[in-house]
Amino acid sequence: MAQPPNQPPQQDGSGAPQDQPAQPQVPQPPHAGFGAPQMPPQPPQGPPAQPPQPGYGYPQQQPPQPPAPSGPYGPPQQPGPYAQPGPYGGAPGPYAQPGPYGQPSGPYGPQPGYGYPQQPPFPGAPTPPGGRNPFKGRPALVIGAAVAALLLIGGTVYAVTSGDDKGDDKPVAAPGDDASASAATSGAPANPGDGSGDGGEENQDFNADRKAGEAKVLWYKEAPDAPASGADAPGMWITSKAAVKAAYKEVVAYGVGDGKPAWSTVAFPQKICAVTPQKTADDKIVVAYMSGTSDRAKCNQLQQIDLATGAKGWKGVVADGALFDSAISVELSLAGNTLMVGRSQSGTAYDVRTGKKLYDKQKYGDACFPTAFAGGTRLISVASCDATKAGEHDEIQELDPATGKVRWTRKFDKGWSVSKTYSVDPLVVYSTNKDKNSWNISTFKADGTYRSQVGFDEDFAPSCDSGFLQRNLTGCSGTAADANTLYLPTEAKSGPNEIVAIDLSTGKEKWRVKSPTDEAMLPVKVEGGNLVAYVEPSYDAAGRVVGIPTAGTAHTPTTLMQLPESTAEIEDSFYSRDLAWADGRFYLSSTRLTGNDESKEKLMLAYGK
Repeated sequence: MAQPPNQPPQQDGSGAPQDQPAQPQVPQPPHAGFGAPQMPPQPPQGPPAQPPQPGYGYPQQQPPQPPAPSGPYGPPQQPGPYAQPGPYGGAPGPYAQPGPYGQPSGPYGPQPGYGYPQQPPFPGAPTPPGGRNPFKGRPALVIGAAVAALLLIGGTVYAVTSGDDKGDDKPVAAPGDDASASAATSGAPANPGDGSGDGGEENQDFNADRKAGEAKVLWYKEAPDAPASGADAPGMWITSKAAVKAAYKEVVAYGVGDGKPAWSTVAFPQKICAVTPQKTADDKIVVAYMSGTSDRAKCNQLQQIDLATGAKGWKGVVADGALFDSAISVELSLAGNTLMVGRSQSGTAYDVRTGKKLYDKQKYGDACFPTAFAGGTRLISVASCDATKAGEHDEIQELDPATGKVRWTRKFDKGWSVSKTYSVDPLVVYSTNKDKNSWNISTFKADGTYRSQVGFDEDFAPSCDSGFLQRNLTGCSGTAADANTLYLPTEAKSGPNEIVAIDLSTGKEKWRVKSPTDEAMLPVKVEGGNLVAYVEPSYDAAGRVVGIPTAGTAHTPTTLMQLPESTAEIEDSFYSRDLAWADGRFYLSSTRLTGNDESKEKLMLAYGK
């Protein structure tokens, strides 16, 4: 292992930096990296849409290359244990392995074409959810030349346009429409879920030949028709009574036990473009949908939905920020009762209960532009700073969700881009350095001080999605964490992969366990002293859900649910998927619809006992 020039001596694995040989360069990806701003991803077909280039003062960042060795930490804004002089604070920090799972997610490496079995684009690259997703992210949108003007009238924001985009004249926090009336405008879904669908696989009896020990197929749902260019199917929210899913222009809900409609489909006039991955304590979510269909349309229409009834609550319009800070694409996060709407260079917080605006998170300090947010039990903000000067860097902050007050700030060294949060509480951050071909996984204490970094060489392989025009901090599945441990899957190169438990206090490996089959095993959640993991199916055998004891010395996977052979083919062919384990039931759902007209697409599949 070569010692980098002008750096402290290597240490013994306690978190001090070491460099490893850089990985070979790979072709430029079709999607932008995690920096801000980002170029939009290429559309599935046709010529790429080219947005205008940003002007002076816009935070510049090049799309990252596949990682290899070095480290991200710069000196903190205030004295403290994080990034002190020595190994951190300017020195190459991390153990710089060839990428967490070889390379960061979707934006790195070429993507295969439609219908092509998904393979990592280069050694160590992540396998997308489901293993068969030809592309990630949203289709590219054309950025219009006109930017909507916004007027503040009597404390209410109105959007003023030339008039060809529907819905831009609705005030923020206006009362919502009745859910059933909304459903009536577009008709019932193709397969309502009560056995009266239009035929096909959905109406098959998958339990007719169920074998001893196999789980019961509770229900299976097919997706609504999507356009040929494809459509998003983001989010999956499980309550005690309903499994709720967004798909293209509607939000549907099915009874967790029988799959019957839990409430009338909530339909939208335009496609859904963002959702809150989280739900509130009283089961509310917020959905964003497009303002129209023209190239000037924006992802700026907000609608609150009650997951218990499907009733629409408040609705609103997201205002544009300053120049080049449009709401053409937004990311939504929930933290407590705060909804944070992230644009490309700023964010606006609302009271999720009423839609009332709380505060703006705008440019600050040395030209620091907030470019991404992560919610949950905490509210995390990432900013790109000083983009046009020698001090270009990223910063990460924790905000008080209710007030926007900064609780702490940590600065990353120049060249390091914060890409993902593998966990928000505890905070685990994945960052990349394109110039050094390096990656880093760092953990932080509750007060923001540095805790540890992963200090061993491994090809980790969580399934991560990229954002459109901005970073998607919470776009990774196949990871889990508790107060003291991070659980990550390794890459399945030939035969079974492993799940590695990483000590968050030291960055060292605690233990690892191999998949019980020849297929990959992915962490889902930590529950009751067990790591719940999903063992993927093969082409001719169903998957399973297993529990792995997190304490003690024995970490042998025990089968919690053996999935049935009757749905093995469906299970194995989900196109870009999300996973959930709740109340002893297991759910798979699609996160992207291809728009295939030859057959019905999959939407959700539920198992129980």
